[in-house]
Amino acid sequence: MAPTTNTDGSVLTDLTSYRVYYSTSATPCPGPTFFSVASSTAAPSANQTVNFRLTGLTTDSTYNVAITALDTGGNESACSAPASAVAKTEIVVTPTATVNFGNVNIGNSTTQTFTVQSTRSGTVTGTASVSAPFSIVSGSPFTLIGTGATATVTVRFTPTSTTTASTNVNFTADGDSLSRLVTGTGVSTASTLTVSKAGAGSGTVTSSPAGISCGTTCSASLTNGTVVTLTAAAAAGSTFTGWSGAGCTGTGTCTVTISAATSVTATFMQSSFALTVSKAGAGSGTVTSVPAGISCGATCSSSFASGTAVTLTATPAAGSTFTGWSGGGCTGTGTCTVTMSVAQSVTATFTAPTFALSVTKSGNGTGTVTSAPAGISCGATCSASFTSGTTVTLTAAPAAGSTFTGWTGSCTGTGTCSLTMSAARAVTATFALPSFALTVTKAGAGTGTVTSAPAGIDCGATCSASFTSGTAVTLTAAPAAGSTFSGWSGSCTGTGTCSLTMSAARAVTATFAVNPNAFTDNPLVAGTTVTKAAHITELRSAINAARARNALAAAVWTDSTLSAGATMIKAVHILELRTALNQVYTKRSMTLPAYTDPTLAAGTTSKAAHIQELRNFVSALP
Repeated sequence: MAPTTNTDGSVLTDLTSYRVYYSTSATPCPGPTFFSVASSTAAPSANQTVNFRLTGLTTDSTYNVAITALDTGGNESACSAPASAVAKTEIVVTPTATVNFGNVNIGNSTTQTFTVQSTRSGTVTGTASVSAPFSIVSGSPFTLIGTGATATVTVRFTPTSTTTASTNVNFTADGDSLSRLVTGTGVSTASTLTVSKAGAGSGTVTSSPAGISCGTTCSASLTNGTVVTLTAAAAAGSTFTGWSGAGCTGTGTCTVTISAATSVTATFMQSSFALTVSKAGAGSGTVTSVPAGISCGATCSSSFASGTAVTLTATPAAGSTFTGWSGGGCTGTGTCTVTMSVAQSVTATFTAPTFALSVTKSGNGTGTVTSAPAGISCGATCSASFTSGTTVTLTAAPAAGSTFTGWTGSCTGTGTCSLTMSAARAVTATFALPSFALTVTKAGAGTGTVTSAPAGIDCGATCSASFTSGTAVTLTAAPAAGSTFSGWSGSCTGTGTCSLTMSAARAVTATFAVNPNAFTDNPLVAGTTVTKAAHITELRSAINAARARNALAAAVWTDSTLSAGATMIKAVHILELRTALNQVYTKRSMTLPAYTDPTLAAGTTSKAAHIQELRNFVSALP
């Protein structure tokens, strides 16, 4: 409230202004910090309210405020009782941390946004500003209506140089001011490639595409993404010894893809010459040099400055012997000293013990054995010496018509034979000729045997045997009593001996027939020939022979022994002959014979026809 009376109680008529004292101390008035506020009237009315907003305060700090009044004579009233409050801005801005726009190519731009929010009721108006190379794109000026209302301010970074720019974005609203730090770095679309030369020698480096000619121009600005090839050329009396930097090594060209400032060093040395050490012989060892450079072992060549005296020392490995130097003017078995005036080559020879490997071939087949490393070619050369520690692989190759059946001695199995030579070794390779099966089958109603020369087949019991490839086998057929040999089929024909040369599996069938003239009283004449016990016995033998050929058991007969002139021929004798024969026909899927008097009752007298038709039917079987 504005005052209306003087200190003496008279009406105030000459009011000119107010002083608003403020401080974070408990007694701001009187004090050095205050705002002067002009009065709108010299004689304020009762209960007149004057509003004034303090600015420039520290946000979130507590301030005490007291007020005095001044008249036209400059007289100041006593201080009012202090009031306190916390200083607040009318707006808040996020983000609060530094906003980094990052790396931006010169000529391009990028944007970031800030959010301005009102912290009080009513309407707040304000602006945002920033200095180059940043600019306000949108959102300024802004108007916020009501607590929590927001506006978005967009800031653009447009770099014009490769330096890093930093500045504040300033936000003001109704006398309040906030700032936020922004930063960004301009990036050039081109980068600098710099070549340095090092070493005691001299030379030039040139680039493709052009730009570097160092010589004189050892730096160039190139568009990012450019692939640059650098070539070093040593001057007379110098040697280019290699690159360093930018991932380049070695003495060839150096290829660099430009993406940032890049430095490459080319080193040129005064003239030096290569000293190369070679090792020869079946032994092993190392050669070292003084001064250092050669350690051969691994490093067998090194360059030494012109005029350097290099001493080489040979050290044989365990089990080896150093037998001497050659080349570079060195001989003997001592040290080798070489003075470098040109490139030099020196050979150190180391020897090692050797052991004999002997191969023997056995078996009735043929073939060759060869070795890796070379040495054995057996064939002709069946023994060779190999250096101790050598792994020798023997390979057996059978000749056409032979097979390799395996190793004996220092190896086994039928694969390759691998040996590590630590002593004399002996190996036998066995080659065999293949063998083929000869199978004999017997056919027909008769019986007999087949034998072979050379032995193997005795059929009879042994009807199959294997014979070495190329063997000439002769088969001989011998019919049994009462049978005849009717001929060969399969790998032979005719009725003589069967001669075969075994070059593949063979099968031969020998057919034996029942000799029709072997039956007694053949043929039987009806009404004339009297049936006899011999007729039945002969048929029993012939039918059982047919059953055996067809894998049927021998039949069992009534009156197994028939006596001539004593045993009477019965109907059962005829019937069981018919049954046994019918089983053979059934086994062979042949039509059953038709018999005279197919049903014979006991006591029926046998006829010549009963005997003769059985003879005919058994003789018809194969």
